[in-house]
This record gives sequence, structure tokens and C-alpha cells, in this order.
Amino acid sequence: MATFTISETDWARDAANLGTVRRAVFIDEQGVPDTLEWDEYDAVSTHWLALDEDGSPIGCARLLPDGHLGRMAVLPAWRGYGVGRALLDAVLHAARMRGDRLLRLSAQTHAAGFYARAGFLADGPAYEEAGIPHVAMQKTLI
Repeated sequence: MATFTISETDWARDAANLGTVRRAVFIDEQGVPDTLEWDEYDAVSTHWLALDEDGSPIGCARLLPDGHLGRMAVLPAWRGYGVGRALLDAVLHAARMRGDRLLRLSAQTHAAGFYARAGFLADGPAYEEAGIPHVAMQKTLI
């Protein structure tokens, strides 16, 4: 069984580790331009980092102050081991704890089923972002 940990962090503390995962998944694997990957929201968001048992970064996610979940990524070798779901659960818990009533995200269409299984509902038609098909999704938090 794959062993990993999830921890809440911020950009100032863990930019290198968070950036390692995002560069590998979004820029190298999916072809997102550097100029679109890095933005002003990193500094003001709460981040989560998944580390393997050796302390190497394997996944990440961020929650913006306005209740948007984004930049969720898991390295290819770690997909299918529950890392994404653990990250999502951590974000959902934190959003509820801070009093958010609605969580929104922009899901790549191939990942929409993953979010739907966690209770997110599509909110509108598919659209393109960074050359990748996406769909807006949201979940009411109780």
C-alpha cells in the first residue's frame, strides 16, 4: 500500500514543493504555459501538499479566499492511490471549518467524474481554459 501524508501549508513555506508538482503535471504533462500556471492567487491561498514516505512532493491543491478550489494535481505515478481524494477531503474540511457555504472549481472534463463522486455538480457548459476542456462545478457545504 502506498503511504503518503497531507499537510496544510502556504506558498511562502512550500512554493518549491508545490511548484514541483504543478510544473510536472500542468506544464510538462499537460502543456499549460508557464505564464498561465503561476498567478497572484498563490500568495493569498491556503495550500495542501501530499508527500510520500520519503518526504517527496506527490500532490497539491489550493483554496482561494473566495471559495474556489484549484491547482489540484497528483503526479502520474501516484494516481489511483487515493492521493487526490485525500487532498480533496482536506480542502473540503478546511472550507467547512472556515465557514464557506459553497465550494467552486474548474474541472478538466476528464476529471469531472472524480469531483462528481465527491458531490460536485456541473454548473454550465464545457469551455476551454489553457487549451484544455473544463467544466465549472460546485458543491454546497453543510
